[in-house]
Amino acid sequence: QVQLVESGGGLVQAGGSLRVSCAASGRTFSNYAMGWFRQAPGKEREFVATISRSIFGTYYADSVKGRFTISRDNAKNTLYLQMNSLKPEDTAVYYCAAAARSWAVSSHEYEYWGQGTQVTVSS
Repeated sequence: QVQLVESGGGLVQAGGSLRVSCAASGRTFSNYAMGWFRQAPGKEREFVATISRSIFGTYYADSVKGRFTISRDNAKNTLYLQMNSLKPEDTAVYYCAAAARSWAVSSHEYEYWGQGTQVTVSS
């Protein structure tokens, strides 16, 4: 089992920045590809970004490319999402997820999920 706990969400004005974190425990963090997803009210959960478990390759949804940066610190068992130039449409609950494979993009490839952290961007 892998336990994931997100933190760092909050309220920010449009154009601002926020960093959310995901603390992992239970299994060897470096064995897992990690991803961020988000779900806005009334919408389906959507992919945001992913980072591979070893060479730290990254991939982003077009909607956040150039504004968001995913990173990980395997020594601290922590995943990060730096969000810059935030827009009201970025408002959502942000979830981190872990996949027992080297690379994962689709939500069905992820076995473990956190409880989420709310990010609200005001206009």
